[in-house]
Amino acid sequence: MIRATNVLLAGTWDRAREIDCIALAHDDRHRRRIAMQGEGGTEFLLDLAEAAHLRDGDGIELESGRVVRVVAASEPVADITGDPHLLSRVAWHIGNRHVPAQILPDRIRIGRDHVLEEMVEKLGAKVSRVSAPFDPEPGAYAGEAAHGHSHGHHNHQDPAHGHRHEH
Repeated sequence: MIRATNVLLAGTWDRAREIDCIALAHDDRHRRRIAMQGEGGTEFLLDLAEAAHLRDGDGIELESGRVVRVVAASEPVADITGDPHLLSRVAWHIGNRHVPAQILPDRIRIGRDHVLEEMVEKLGAKVSRVSAPFDPEPGAYAGEAAHGHSHGHHNHQDPAHGHRHEH
């Protein structure tokens, strides 16, 4: 089986090299090693050195140099809307719960969760339950690690309080 050992970031690769695409839901896009099949039938073994979070538009480079494009598949999500101030408050509450969220120009998108949906409705936001691609923010500390690159383990000292914490 042909191997794929490299992920090309969205917007950095030549679409003329694309031979197939693979639609994956959010939870299926964090991978290191798995047999996959594109929508056009291309079979390959994703065999990365480290787990990577595949994002919509990324390319999975095959040994041959050809590329399989990653597509964020439609899945059950909740779109949260409201005025900008309300959406800022909602974002704080969602972030405080460490829930993956996609920040769109006019709404926040989260995976379906009736408890969170009820919470944001109580805050005054409108929740629309839809099926759509879900490509949440990788997080402030993810950096390149979201694509399988690691910056290593490091410590921080808080001199004011004498506490240490690690990332």
